[in-house]
Amino acid sequence: MDAKLKELEGQIGKVPLIMRDWAHSDPELKDAVASMDKVIWQDGKLSKQTKKIIAICIAAALRDQHAVRAQAAGACNLGVDYGEVEEALRVTFLLAGMPAYVYGRTAIDDLMKKK
Repeated sequence: MDAKLKELEGQIGKVPLIMRDWAHSDPELKDAVASMDKVIWQDGKLSKQTKKIIAICIAAALRDQHAVRAQAAGACNLGVDYGEVEEALRVTFLLAGMPAYVYGRTAIDDLMKKK
């Protein structure tokens, strides 16, 4: 993994596999997306941990299995705990329905509860 991706991984917890592919197949695209990610994921009014929780909930609402698992893995690496994500998924349930809650809960049960 190149230096920019290592730096990004330190910031967001886990670098998407596609970005690792782009490092070889399309370095310009990888650099552009990595730069944008760095700006978006950095601590600001919201911590990067809070942003990860939001990302998990959005991915669950969209029923995007890959994104839920990737964001949950990154959240674990940043110290986010299971209870924080589970509570946020309850808000997702209110706004996106039971399927979104179950979708996200199933993923975090598998990935986060074991830790």
